[in-house]
Amino acid sequence: MGKTYNKLDDKLIRFIEAQKLFFVATAPLDADGHINLSPKGYDAFKVIDDMTVAYLDLGGSGIETQAHVQENGRITIMFCAFEGPANILRLHGQGEAIDVGNPRFPEMLAQFPGFDRARAVIVIKIDRISDSCGWGVPFYEFKGERDQLTRYIDNKSVDEWTETHFQKNAESIDGLPGVVRPKS
Repeated sequence: MGKTYNKLDDKLIRFIEAQKLFFVATAPLDADGHINLSPKGYDAFKVIDDMTVAYLDLGGSGIETQAHVQENGRITIMFCAFEGPANILRLHGQGEAIDVGNPRFPEMLAQFPGFDRARAVIVIKIDRISDSCGWGVPFYEFKGERDQLTRYIDNKSVDEWTETHFQKNAESIDGLPGVVRPKS
């Protein structure tokens, strides 16, 4: 049976840290807008405290999550146990996108050792924590991270990589603002 929690305790944090994959869900306010659901990997998720988490948005082909968070803040993170006891954990909350144009970005990126760049750090203030049985989630064996994204990042200079986001991620598929170039 599902259960709700008042905060992230040690057991929940250990469960989060053991997962190799998590999912991020957001939606715009416009009922005709597109709901976004994105899988995320790498060691790019951190528990900041018992009601705050963050993850690195390493980049991708769209900017939906960041655009939705900037518009309305609503975000859900979901973890599924693909090994061990069945479980699904959902973290609902209000997100903040701290992107490459934000003066706080270097400080936030520093919380993720091993990563020297990302498109944004998404910080989530949790307002609901719940789990469910996960009995329908199949077993999967983790074989390793794909390296295409990190190779793509590493093959561009920092300036070129950052400029790519200002150009290609300026707007979501629904026309919401994405990565915003700082004013000089």
